[in-house]
Amino acid sequence: MNREPVGTVLLAAGRGTRFGASPKLLSRLDGKPLVRHAAEAAVAAELGPVVAVLGHAGDEVRAALAGLPLTLVENPAYAEGLSTSLRAGLGALPETVPAALVLLGDMPRVGPGLLVRLAEAFRGAAVAPSAVVPVQGGHRGNPVLLNRRLLAEGLAGLTGDRGAGLLLARLDDVLELPVDDPGVLVDVDTPAALAGLS
Repeated sequence: MNREPVGTVLLAAGRGTRFGASPKLLSRLDGKPLVRHAAEAAVAAELGPVVAVLGHAGDEVRAALAGLPLTLVENPAYAEGLSTSLRAGLGALPETVPAALVLLGDMPRVGPGLLVRLAEAFRGAAVAPSAVVPVQGGHRGNPVLLNRRLLAEGLAGLTGDRGAGLLLARLDDVLELPVDDPGVLVDVDTPAALAGLS
């Protein structure tokens, strides 16, 4: 198995409009800001460099991530949608990093073990897939691992408030990794969703 580094892009720039007036990623769960759960999982996995993309409430999110060994990148175009943050985060990773996990800041139940499994599936494949996607109960979840070398052109062309999902839907070399981990389907879009995790 190759041991090339796998980067992580933590998307923490969005406005979270469905959550209400207060910044979603700063809402507290188990005593710490929502976004810090995802960031700590990325760091604990020890797979490679971690980049966090900031935008909405950037100063506050930066403070919530203080002390963690990651690179912070500002996305001034965050209001144009998730695709701009994804491109900013991928662009901040060293070119020598062949693959990147895309981790959403509002998915606090994704742990480092899952990130390691996704990376190992990529590293262990006989032929490197375009992506590795966790599948829980027949449903594709997040985070996804993207092969930067194979997907560079498609990722560069993403626009609007969407990630790589549509791009991956058109490919036949996406590796689906069955998992027993409901956390891959749990994101926090509303205060009620957050309350359900407490």
